[in-house]
Amino acid sequence: MTFLDRTEYIQRLQTALQRPETQFLVLYGRRRIGKSTLLKHILELERRDVYFFSDQTTEVHQRTLLAKAVAERIEGFDKVIYPDWETLFVALNRQLTSRLVLCLDEFPYMVKSCPSLPSVLQKLLNSKQLRFDLIICGSSQQLMQGYVLNKREPLYGLANEIVKLAPIPAHYLEQALPCSAVDAVEEFAIWGGIPRYWELRCDYADRQTAVRQLLLSPQGILHEEPLRLLRDDMRDTVQASTLLSIIAEGANRISEIASRAGKEASALSEPLANLRDLGYIRREIPFGENEKNSKKGIYRINDNLLLFYYRFVAPYNSMLELGRYAVVEEVIHSQFSQFVGDTWEYMCRQYVSGNIVGGITYKAASRWWGKIQAPTGGNEMVELDVVAESLDKKHILIGECKWTQQEDSNRLLHRLQSVTPVLPFVKKGQQVHFALFLKNAPTDVYADNVVICTSTDVLCGE
Repeated sequence: MTFLDRTEYIQRLQTALQRPETQFLVLYGRRRIGKSTLLKHILELERRDVYFFSDQTTEVHQRTLLAKAVAERIEGFDKVIYPDWETLFVALNRQLTSRLVLCLDEFPYMVKSCPSLPSVLQKLLNSKQLRFDLIICGSSQQLMQGYVLNKREPLYGLANEIVKLAPIPAHYLEQALPCSAVDAVEEFAIWGGIPRYWELRCDYADRQTAVRQLLLSPQGILHEEPLRLLRDDMRDTVQASTLLSIIAEGANRISEIASRAGKEASALSEPLANLRDLGYIRREIPFGENEKNSKKGIYRINDNLLLFYYRFVAPYNSMLELGRYAVVEEVIHSQFSQFVGDTWEYMCRQYVSGNIVGGITYKAASRWWGKIQAPTGGNEMVELDVVAESLDKKHILIGECKWTQQEDSNRLLHRLQSVTPVLPFVKKGQQVHFALFLKNAPTDVYADNVVICTSTDVLCGE
């Protein structure tokens, strides 16, 4: 698979490395998101720079390996035994005849074997005498954030750039596979925006085979991927995995989650917050409510592969161990449209947020749910997939998302129009606009006052 996206990150890091003063740069992100590939893309490894990938070995062994890596640039550097990290870095600095970049990948492994390493680097960075640029990189998001964003840590405030690598947008899948816009959305629902997952998917002729070989098979390289991700950042992986399983099963409110977990709701605040900080879950509140004060928040899995795993793999591990893949594949097939639909809704809200839709620029979009006065009397529970207010607050967009082969667009529009007059968040004088987000363009006649967005539109507008 070719190197996709990442232009902004490359420019930011390269610009930093071109400054007159040596730089201290921090790059982090979840496992398999492409950190090492990005670093190798910007480093001049053939001519001068030093890239060191740390392993989980002893401090002494790590210094030996780093000295060997440096010896490719400075002859004989590995012929000396360095008693500590400061001695090694000072020796490197003294022997340099020209500026280079030293990249320490999987930096948390180095700190694990030598907890004083951040203090050593603090001393060297504060001296302002370094002749080399320093990049530290790691997959443990909590640890990497702690090293540079925690006021109590030695490296706090010293970084010239701190870069958190984000997933790749879905529309790049059309290039990676290649495939149609519809296929890209369905593939993205499984693999998310993680480039390594895309690479692995490209090894197979079709999606079903890829899912079977990579995820369903106990020997599949991604079969235990969620547990690896959790081990990178969570002390209690059992609890984290349990919470993800419960949320994937459809329990979204903290009271429901706590009940199924056999815990008090207050005891889950911290582990849920940790999962949110890592980007593995998100908390949604109805449009118009304050996030801090709202009691209507619901939790959803925010990582596509994790959602697929806890929806279709984890509950059926016993069957999969027996090799009964066909049974699980039938479950996936029967629920796949609904599964993709959840991702599609989220993609549509992201598409609307900060974008121009129907000639109007909208703020962040969200869902809305609540009770309204039904035309026949009494209360009716209503859920709206997309709600967004324009930047000038004069307009409001209400949208419906459907991931089915063909939809009756007139029926969907009529539903939106029927509930609009009693929606509590529509302000007096606001002009209401409607949007339908559909898998395919409709074939039926629809009104002029509705925007129709298909998979192609949403992907192009990411």
